[in-house]
Amino acid sequence: MQNLKYIVAATIFFIIFSGIALAERLAVTSSVANIRSGPGTGYDILWKVEKYYPIVIIKKTGSWYFFCDFEEDEGWIHKSLINKIPSVITKNAKCNIRSGPGLNYKILFYVEKGIPFKVIKRKGKWINIQHADGDRGWIHKSLVW
Repeated sequence: MQNLKYIVAATIFFIIFSGIALAERLAVTSSVANIRSGPGTGYDILWKVEKYYPIVIIKKTGSWYFFCDFEEDEGWIHKSLINKIPSVITKNAKCNIRSGPGLNYKILFYVEKGIPFKVIKRKGKWINIQHADGDRGWIHKSLVW
């Protein structure tokens, strides 16, 4: 009976962590992408996202990927609209974008929650980012997902 408990526990552990291991983080590559309620263009558009919007793939069905995002919202996106691009998205109401990797650098501009950026490089706890419109700067990693 004791061995059965270990087998069940090991099986549950494997199922949980194998799902996490299969999760893949990708980003939107088109300027705007429709997020749908199901795997096809016949399904409703739930919302739209912009370039560099990061997502975590949960399941693949043909050419369609089911995902969750930084707010744990779920939807479907066509595989032609995403790729493996390092990206982040702001998670705070107001985020400072600075000229360099530190608090002593000038604030270039502010962004609100939900703005996606491509990651250019990392330096310690700072990330050099670029928006789809070309704006660049540095953001602290605690402000992004």
